[in-house]
Amino acid sequence: MLIRADDALLLVVDLQDRLMPALAEGDATARHALDLMATAAELDVPIVVSEHCVDKLGGSLPTVRDAAHATGATIVNKTHFSCASEPGFLGMLERLGRRQVVLVGAEAHVCVMQTGLSLLAAGHAVFVVADAVASRDPAQKALALQRLQGAGAAVVSSEMVMFEWLGCANHPAFRQVLPRIKRG
Repeated sequence: MLIRADDALLLVVDLQDRLMPALAEGDATARHALDLMATAAELDVPIVVSEHCVDKLGGSLPTVRDAAHATGATIVNKTHFSCASEPGFLGMLERLGRRQVVLVGAEAHVCVMQTGLSLLAAGHAVFVVADAVASRDPAQKALALQRLQGAGAAVVSSEMVMFEWLGCANHPAFRQVLPRIKRG
């Protein structure tokens, strides 16, 4: 199944101030997530950003928060590891009317994985962006991606998502998105 801009939403999970420095490849993860946020905004793909236990982990990275405000993203505060366990979260997704969830964030083996598994159980198509998720331990990330894939999620790259959202080289936003794709 292709990821379609008209049926997808981007879910950015817990890319937060105090968590990111501890993550393996945290800087690259944030960069890919920000590229996807910018592309989603250009293609009218709704964006949801979660923040876990803000009092302990701080808010989103300033770059993520700035991008969220600039794109009109919905910011959700949470205490559950799975976004889908937060009261009203699944209802919010239903109101957005998108069945495909492109999932990025941290930590891959905790909040990202539990969110992905819950969304699959709720009937959503889940696409986990391997280069835009991170854990403190790369082995934990690998296990999370393996488990998500085994449960039915597609493991993809940020470049795959951007090309699939565009659909063709004649898309009006192709020239704006291309530098992000080339940056890799």
